[in-house]
Amino acid sequence: MSNEIHTIHDFDLNIIYEYFSSTERQGPGNSNITIKALSFIEGLTDHSKIADIGCGTGGQTMVLGQNISCQIIGVDIWNNFIEQFNQNALDKNLQNRVKGIVGTMESLPFEEEELDLIWSEGAIYNIGFERGMNEWKKYLKKGGYIAVTENTWFTDERPIEIQEFWEKAYPEIDTISNKVRLMQKAGYLPIAIFVLPESVWTNYYAVTRRLQKVFLEKYKNNKTVEEFITSQRYESELYDRFKEYYGYVFFIGKKI
Repeated sequence: MSNEIHTIHDFDLNIIYEYFSSTERQGPGNSNITIKALSFIEGLTDHSKIADIGCGTGGQTMVLGQNISCQIIGVDIWNNFIEQFNQNALDKNLQNRVKGIVGTMESLPFEEEELDLIWSEGAIYNIGFERGMNEWKKYLKKGGYIAVTENTWFTDERPIEIQEFWEKAYPEIDTISNKVRLMQKAGYLPIAIFVLPESVWTNYYAVTRRLQKVFLEKYKNNKTVEEFITSQRYESELYDRFKEYYGYVFFIGKKI
């Protein structure tokens, strides 16, 4: 690989969306992690309303729908993700309570104080952690919850190679304590913060490695796709080498 750092943001969105449309989840996570995070949320009833922002095809949303009886709206910008989302809800007989709609993080289709819970696994980075915490707060009722996963530094210092990669891929990456500070500054009481286990990354990268072979075969001799896959493999390699320095953290807060 050249010395130039390539991240996912350097590539055409259509390639990115098609690539991730074949995965149950579009980032590290699993059902047990979703259920664990959900266990910290109190007061949900049949009448509660939840939004899963950046829901993708709804892997985590379906877990929510199978474990609570609330109304759940998944929001994602890509129509194909939402089509798969709604098919998944139908397949799991959740279509009466779980629905996906096309929308953007910057302009969510909700009224102020309409929601009891905002969920976002592996997606808030698209708008930025601080901006999301601040702008999404208005949609929550007082005492409502926000629950998000965020790629986070575990240490104050780290090797320059991983530092440079993530500063380009996600300039807002920061330490746990600084993320908690931003959450509090935005007006949330931190309820729970926990690190996702290494196994969710290992399983995620195992799935994507199998997907990469299929993708390269489909787009044989397509240099753009080859460069994209190379960048994904480099990201996986970095995690294997530097996983003690960073990973996903679940941040759960309550609107004060």
